[in-house]
Amino acid sequence: MSEEQGQKGSFEERLSSARRRQGLEGAADGSTKSGAADNSSLGVGLRVGVELVSAIVVAVAIGWSLDTWLHTKPLLLIVFVLLGGAAGVANIWRLVGPKPPKK
Repeated sequence: MSEEQGQKGSFEERLSSARRRQGLEGAADGSTKSGAADNSSLGVGLRVGVELVSAIVVAVAIGWSLDTWLHTKPLLLIVFVLLGGAAGVANIWRLVGPKPPKK
């Protein structure tokens, strides 16, 4: 039984040491980085592109299908492309815009 406890203690020490080396754990208080703080530039850039393109693609699909169904070509397509672009920009603003202070 004491051998298992010794191995667990050794594992915990090695794990804690590895986390400190990788910057995942604070050396003194054991705190970890927040998910938003360690976002890479590439990750944020890809997410911005995906957010904008996906919002516009969904809007085009909705506008085109409503235009086909209601025989109002191209009126609803234009409306939904504008709404999709606005939604994409709003999502991007939420991602990269200023954050409210935490209480």
